[in-house]
Amino acid sequence: MEINLSGVIIMFAMMISVMGISEGRLKVGFYRNTCPDAEAIVGDFVRDAARFNPQVPAFLLRLHFHDCFVQGCDGSILIDNGAISEKLAVGHQGVKGFDVIENAKAELEFVCPGVVSCADIVAIAARDAVAFSFGPVYEVETGRRDGFVSNLTLANRMPDSRDSIQLLKQKFFEKRLNVKDLVLLSGAHTIGTTACFFLMERLYNFMPGGGPDPSINPNFLPELIETCPPNVDINVRLPMDHDSGNTFDDHILQNIRNGFAVLQTDAKLLDDPTTKQIVDSYFRFSNQTVRPSFEADFVKSMVKMGRIGVETGPKRGEIRRVCNAFNN
Repeated sequence: MEINLSGVIIMFAMMISVMGISEGRLKVGFYRNTCPDAEAIVGDFVRDAARFNPQVPAFLLRLHFHDCFVQGCDGSILIDNGAISEKLAVGHQGVKGFDVIENAKAELEFVCPGVVSCADIVAIAARDAVAFSFGPVYEVETGRRDGFVSNLTLANRMPDSRDSIQLLKQKFFEKRLNVKDLVLLSGAHTIGTTACFFLMERLYNFMPGGGPDPSINPNFLPELIETCPPNVDINVRLPMDHDSGNTFDDHILQNIRNGFAVLQTDAKLLDDPTTKQIVDSYFRFSNQTVRPSFEADFVKSMVKMGRIGVETGPKRGEIRRVCNAFNN
């Protein structure tokens, strides 16, 4: 029988190509065979830390966002490399939760050394943080590898509290995230606190000659001023989601619609017709079975964000031995 050798070679090359592509993709259960308890171990550390400090879930959710938004979800924000450390960037001010990631990594290195990346630990911890806050439970894609670069100058495009809605949209588009992702990921502010530092301009110097942001509900303004008076310690903190700061729910969007947004970036979601329409869509119908689910859509945006600039496959990135330092 005559064999078409060229055809076999082409088919073999195609198979190798497909194998390479699939090997490089994120997938649910990436560690099922190599470290089957990986996600449970991370979850235990998140749970224990959250019981000790109720703010931990918000820390970990924000940590994942800040990691992904610089140069992809590669664990670069975790590195301690002196004065140039990415974590020292102004845009990362107040980001916490590093100790939870490092502690989980230490346990994973004991159980299955050299297998689970720090970038994946951050993503898993963020997923568990949402669940621990009574939010949606979802499966997280894993298979990320840790990056080789961490530099604060690369964080200059982080979304900022003073950004216009158009600039916020542009920064999200740069990461291949759309306006709906902007609204939904802003919804992460449903848990956690912010510092008075981020409210002072909005409360006292928003208008020419001084004065508060007129979009703040008049019934809410006195409460904000009482918490953050002009002479306050700017590190005093208050919930980003008024009256629902420890529970993951769509209350944050309702607050935004009613002028009870604490953060200026959240309030600006009403300044753009498209983002305003998206916010309103979650309250258009009183029937819960008809209107879209904020929780389900948030999960989709989180999964999408978790794919930004990932390093995958054995020839890309590394698996760090500790999360705050590159391997030697």
